[in-house]
Amino acid sequence: MANVIDVADPGDSRLDDFRDLNSVDRRPDLPTGKGLVIAEGVLVVQRMLASRFTPRAFLGTDRRLAELGADLDGVDAPFYRASAEVMADVVGFHLNRGVLASASRAAELTVAQVLDGVRTVAVLEGVNDHENLGSVFRNAAGLGVGAVVFGSGCADPLYRRAVRVSMGHALLVPFARAQNWPRDLELLRNKNFRILAMTPDPAAPSLAEAMTGLAGQPVAVLVGAEGPGLQEHTMRSSDMRVRIPMSRGTDSLNVATAAALAFYERDRDREI
Repeated sequence: MANVIDVADPGDSRLDDFRDLNSVDRRPDLPTGKGLVIAEGVLVVQRMLASRFTPRAFLGTDRRLAELGADLDGVDAPFYRASAEVMADVVGFHLNRGVLASASRAAELTVAQVLDGVRTVAVLEGVNDHENLGSVFRNAAGLGVGAVVFGSGCADPLYRRAVRVSMGHALLVPFARAQNWPRDLELLRNKNFRILAMTPDPAAPSLAEAMTGLAGQPVAVLVGAEGPGLQEHTMRSSDMRVRIPMSRGTDSLNVATAAALAFYERDRDREI
């Protein structure tokens, strides 16, 4: 059974893991502060429970406690049960999803660790919008991507909004930060990855053309920030530049959408 503790005072210090979630400089998921991971909503909390991030505490309404039910059996963390009003006072806004979980950040994985046994990896450069980042993780989880590697200029994948938009998959899809960008792309090449850099350049072959014949080879898909895209020296480090054919004068798509199309094109040629 869950260790349920009823709390009626929003000032209770036991709730500090969840305090001021919208604060620019005090929110508990800042890496330079408490450095916590915050899961929001029943589904995301369930995915945290299935991840390598061990919960420290939960805060939620009685209804959400009932929905989690047996998921909390054997979990060594308190569930602070509170009203929606108390929760709103603590977090700083009304929380429609009705439950939160906090966890300490797990030790970061290395690029070599996340590549082990992976068929497809997403490599991001300059993706600094948390919602785009979360969407990339959700797309990666649903379309057969085994890991995510961050180059320079990427946002924090464990920020609450990124975790929420990813539907908790930022906690489940392994990720690592390149320590020497873009030279760390050599780590992928040494593991026989075919490195494809996405570009709007109309001279580049299409995704469908580029993926032909790669079903049996590991593939890394490089995507860059909206607007500037990948840096030129990063694209020079790839094996091939690839594009999504566009129409009506549009030259590119949202980065998460573009990544999803690349993941789909890759996954549909999976060997059976």
